[in-house]
Amino acid sequence: MKKIGDVLEEDFWSKKEEDVLDELGSSKEGISNEEAHLRIKKYGQNVLKKKKYKGLKIFLRQFKSPFLLILLITVIVSAFWGEIINAIIISSMILLSSILSFYDEYKSEKIAESLSKRISNKCIVSRSGEKQEINSIDLVPGDIVYLNIGDIVPADLRLIYTKELEINESVLTGESNPTIKTHNAINKASTLQELTNYAFTGTVIAAGEAIGVIINIGQNTVFGKISKESITERPLTSFQKGLSKFGGLLVKLVVFLTLGIFLINALLGRDVLDSLLFSLAIAIGLTPELLPAVISVSLSKGAHAMAKKDVIVKRLVSIEDFGNMDILCTDKTGTLTEGNLSLIEHLDSKNNSNEKVLLYGQLCNSAIIHGKKVVGNPIDVAIINHVQQKFKKEIKNYEKIDELPFDYERKRMSVVVKEKNGKILIITKGSPEAVLGKCSKTDVNGRINNISQNLTKINEKIHSLAKEGFRVIVLAYKEVDKKEEYILEDESNLIFFGYLSFLDPPKKGIRAAFDKLESLNIKFKILTGDNEIVTKRVAEQVDIPLKKIVLAEEINNLSDTQLKKVVEEANAFCRLNPQQKLRIIKILKSNGHNVGYMGDGVNDVPALHEADVGISVNDAVHVAKEASDIILIKKNIHSLVDGVIEGRKVFNNTIKYILIGTSSNFGNMISAAGASVFLPFLPMLPIQILFVNFLYDTSQLTIPTDNVDEEELIKPKKMEINSIKKYMWTFGPISSIYDFMTYFVMIVIFKAGESLFQTGWFIESMMTQLLVVFLIRTKRSPFYKSKPGKWLFLSIISVGLIVLITPFTPLGTILGFKSPPLTYFLVLIAMVVTYLTIVEFVKKWFFKKYNL
Repeated sequence: MKKIGDVLEEDFWSKKEEDVLDELGSSKEGISNEEAHLRIKKYGQNVLKKKKYKGLKIFLRQFKSPFLLILLITVIVSAFWGEIINAIIISSMILLSSILSFYDEYKSEKIAESLSKRISNKCIVSRSGEKQEINSIDLVPGDIVYLNIGDIVPADLRLIYTKELEINESVLTGESNPTIKTHNAINKASTLQELTNYAFTGTVIAAGEAIGVIINIGQNTVFGKISKESITERPLTSFQKGLSKFGGLLVKLVVFLTLGIFLINALLGRDVLDSLLFSLAIAIGLTPELLPAVISVSLSKGAHAMAKKDVIVKRLVSIEDFGNMDILCTDKTGTLTEGNLSLIEHLDSKNNSNEKVLLYGQLCNSAIIHGKKVVGNPIDVAIINHVQQKFKKEIKNYEKIDELPFDYERKRMSVVVKEKNGKILIITKGSPEAVLGKCSKTDVNGRINNISQNLTKINEKIHSLAKEGFRVIVLAYKEVDKKEEYILEDESNLIFFGYLSFLDPPKKGIRAAFDKLESLNIKFKILTGDNEIVTKRVAEQVDIPLKKIVLAEEINNLSDTQLKKVVEEANAFCRLNPQQKLRIIKILKSNGHNVGYMGDGVNDVPALHEADVGISVNDAVHVAKEASDIILIKKNIHSLVDGVIEGRKVFNNTIKYILIGTSSNFGNMISAAGASVFLPFLPMLPIQILFVNFLYDTSQLTIPTDNVDEEELIKPKKMEINSIKKYMWTFGPISSIYDFMTYFVMIVIFKAGESLFQTGWFIESMMTQLLVVFLIRTKRSPFYKSKPGKWLFLSIISVGLIVLITPFTPLGTILGFKSPPLTYFLVLIAMVVTYLTIVEFVKKWFFKKYNL
């Protein structure tokens, strides 16, 4: 636990609120707009310094690759034994490879940084005596900030007003249980947890409401200072786990090849240094060392494409999981519906339109009017938008003296108001089940009856409205005595007063979006806190069939084993609380699904954290956006579908590189290892092997821009190590057969010596593995039914030309190559054509047998 002295400079906790405000040059009305501008110039913006990598750091990070470290060892060994030219050439290749990876990763960092700027975080402050909604980066010390449930605290605050306030401080303390907060001065505190009148940056309002004055912003906050010492890593995505397993496979092969080939060559009496360098080169040749660069290019390209479709990627590595999700869970509000609630009716207990019901709805309200904009939860905003200036005169007859804020456990809120005649009322508004359970009486045209006389009719009306697709909120009240403070226990023995019914119209064109989801093999499940009647009605209106609806109480009665079956059968879960949503997500994941969850409220945060891909919207509460990997600028299933397709393109092109690269390199290494056993010289010099690997990987850097066949986008996929092994073991040996044929041709027909032999194999191996990319990049017939991307085509052809002319250049001489006779190229053409024909037949057999 951090000591206060480690992170706080000022002792504001022991001072009274008025003294704190005075020291900060502020007041309960806040600072002026003019003063705020001056303080921004003085203190800077309210931003935390994120973990940024400058150019040099990104460049140096490229050398962390274990494969590049093997290359560096090769350079040191070469230089130690006097092979200076070898050392220089290998060093040059390391540098070129690192520059390519650096460029792509640096570009990806910049893209991620620019995209994150499109995500806005707002907060409510008081400036010049008026409540305003501003961007949190513009906050300054002395600002008065209003906090409600779900808000992320935007700066370090000394609390000056609290009501039933609880704050989750796990980001600082590791303690998951919320801390109860007050605004009273405290005498003694030695740790952060004891500062009960402080709210710290990055913590989350779990319950209640508060007002606080900012004492520190940005890097001067407690969170900012602690984050300098440690930055926690986020858990690995499923794609990253797949890459890790792939890396483990390569390490095993590298160790086996390096030791095996070195021992064989050493036992055959060859030069120890040449044998060591050769075995290292073969091991390096097997590794796709430009894989990080290919992944960076794929992710940045995907993020750019998704941004054009209003899908912002906060975390680039989540793109593959986004594309490969097979279940999407979401609330119905804003997904099946427009997400714009409108107040339709305000009825009393006799089902008559009643202006006083509407007035009470306006009084029991937490929305804030900021200029022409109303800010708050959708229910309260809808009431204020409906009322507008309707009760301007009547509102003056009521003085608000206290409030019991809404929370997701109670599902209601209350206000205490004093009428002009001195009578004090508590007015409660919330879900029918949450409020009716606290009512003992009902108001029928001014007559107070026992609620049992009317309860059946009340429930029938609520059911009737819900069946028509309305969202129903009920109002109750009672007269109370004057008190210093009102508590939750005061919400009892209430008098039922009436209903407020809201309509969120069904979203147009949603059926087409769901058809597209189905065509992408993504199952859709509704997880909502609303009741089953409204959910069913809305689903009918948008023509979404609900196979089975499961209620919260049913979930509570099921064991995990039973729920595993139920979550597969049902596609709607109603009346859920946050923990029940979380449990469903966990069960779906344990069933082997890649789960996406879309939510925008505080009650969605646990599920957003747990899902493989957390998806939110730009106008969601701050804590929901923080918990998400993907942000939709608009809550639109169509945008989400477009994003999924881009994610699948990224995944497919990344897998292409892995499959093509490992199979080709594996075939070459088998050929090199086999030839080294019976040839009197090395089949290819270590530097030549490295040159082959460098040229080939360079040609593959454009794979992220390749076209992806439509059928490859239909189903979600996962990185399967067994599939990679099968692919490698099938296609690698085919190229090895042709390599051995080349050995025969060079020795028997051309009577080749060491240099000519190495040249012949260099050209043949490179041309076959370059041109075969056009075949194995697709399951279709190449060119005729699946055209490669323009840049992939150009890069392969360009590298092919470099291969053909290298032996005739000074570079070829330095590398130890020799100009081959023209008749060699006739043999080369015949071998390439037959090789590609065989590969095409094997490809069709392979995918038919394994259906990968």
